[in-house]
Amino acid sequence: MRSALLACPCALLLLLACGDDDGAPEDAGTDSSTDASEDAPEPVDAFRPDVPPDTGIFFDAGPEPTGCHLLEGPVDLGEVGEPPSPAAPTLAGPGGPARTFTEDELLRACAHLDGGERDRDHHNTVLMLDGYLWMPWAHEAGVGGISVWEFDDPCAPVHVATVVHDDMRETHAAGMAWLPNTEGELRRWMVVTSLDGIQFWDVTDPTDMRMVSDMALPGVEYPDSYARVVMSTFWMAPYVYVGASNNGVFVVDATQPESPELLVQFEPRPDFRVGGVHAIGTRLYIFPSEGSRSAIFDLGDPRSPRAIPGASWRTDNGTVDRLGRPQVQSAYFAHVSGYRAYYARNLIGGGLMTYDTRDPIAPTLLSYWEAEDIPANGGYVFLKEGEAFVGLSGHGAVIDVSDPAAPNRLARVDLTGDVDTLVPVGNVIAVSVDDDAVPGEATAVQPWKREPDTRAPIVNMVVPLDGAEDVPLSAAIGLTLDEAFDAQTLHPGAVYVRPVDDGDSPIGALVDAHLSGQEGAFNLVPRSPLAPDTRYEVVVPAGGLRDASGNPVAETFRSTFRTVACE
Repeated sequence: MRSALLACPCALLLLLACGDDDGAPEDAGTDSSTDASEDAPEPVDAFRPDVPPDTGIFFDAGPEPTGCHLLEGPVDLGEVGEPPSPAAPTLAGPGGPARTFTEDELLRACAHLDGGERDRDHHNTVLMLDGYLWMPWAHEAGVGGISVWEFDDPCAPVHVATVVHDDMRETHAAGMAWLPNTEGELRRWMVVTSLDGIQFWDVTDPTDMRMVSDMALPGVEYPDSYARVVMSTFWMAPYVYVGASNNGVFVVDATQPESPELLVQFEPRPDFRVGGVHAIGTRLYIFPSEGSRSAIFDLGDPRSPRAIPGASWRTDNGTVDRLGRPQVQSAYFAHVSGYRAYYARNLIGGGLMTYDTRDPIAPTLLSYWEAEDIPANGGYVFLKEGEAFVGLSGHGAVIDVSDPAAPNRLARVDLTGDVDTLVPVGNVIAVSVDDDAVPGEATAVQPWKREPDTRAPIVNMVVPLDGAEDVPLSAAIGLTLDEAFDAQTLHPGAVYVRPVDDGDSPIGALVDAHLSGQEGAFNLVPRSPLAPDTRYEVVVPAGGLRDASGNPVAETFRSTFRTVACE
């Protein structure tokens, strides 16, 4: 996407649709709409200016959430039992890339992905889901859709379905969740962006996808590519967090995707234009859209994000001016994996900034990499196995970040147009442009490595932190892998939480929780309050979650935390 400050309009988008048996595009129009701008809750100040200031730049947000008020009596831990098998369910599609390439084929387009005659060649992300490749596409002014392919031979993708919807517009993320519909049937859902808010789609069957609700959000409007539109969504089921530029952040209860409810709207302070949002356990990362300010909020109560005093920072390039002040550096968008925030630098050049955010009130710049080739500007960042895939507008770059203090460019990636997005899928890259594309070539499949991916994904982050104390009873548990995974492999046997004693022996049943996943992150949100003053373990067993190429987690991951005591 072109920089707003450079006055170049842009487009991307992310949405879904359905098609008939021959894969012809189908209009997925519907009258299922809700308007949350009517009788919407007043925007709240999560920083509580009515109380004295605390440490850092934020006002004191009041007492930390405990969740104790949710208790209606003693919590029944249930009976100890064996967890379900971690083995993933059989996927509907053939899976990710399984093709070997020659050296001469690397970083050369071997296929192009296109959404059909209404596709205006403004593309963004792709993802693997249920063994298929899904490509959301749309123009910032509306008219978009999702196309689905078999992708085991990435140079000869087989089209499965395409659906088009006039009100879809540019989005930068799409989260998945599994929730009952109004008939009580468990369905697979996706949330995406629309012209005046967000849309919820039933995507259980890629050949029969349906938009079930189009939720208007207060203050969200187009035409405007940056100021008052939805920039991103993150679904930590049942809650959707919406980054909405100058409108701040919305929190939506999507327990019933057919009738979502707006819970709260708030604006960060110091105020900044909100771009990406990432909900991981008890943390909500709020990143800028073409700005230098970021913040981390406390999600101890997922329905009501709370500012963490001091947990805001400005990105810089690691140098200081003559007065000793850090040289502030703007970022276009950002990504979270392994407690690190990866920013795509923008304005007067492109690059990558990496921050350690393990301690929310003391984020630390680990490295600053500046693109050597020009032109370069900001785009989006994706991570896979110690490599960062960064869109730089004029081109893209693959950067070795296995040593975060010493980033090293491995390759330059080129495609005609505004190269904002590089998504690694197995041993290929889906390279996408959102402006100035060759017609029908807005997404190119470029082989990146010769052999199919056989490396297992690794858990590299858990929140609450391992060994955490006084965790709220309402807390969610979030984790990240070092690469994206097929969210269809996320099930109760692939990740679970259960109470244990101090000797690590189970003392109760698995916690009943909502599951959801997005890119390399996944969350469990308990359906009932956790027990007070109780130790819990978080387990991701070997053989469960699988990456885009079907490789399962090879080593079991385990962490523990203890909940807060309630008087």
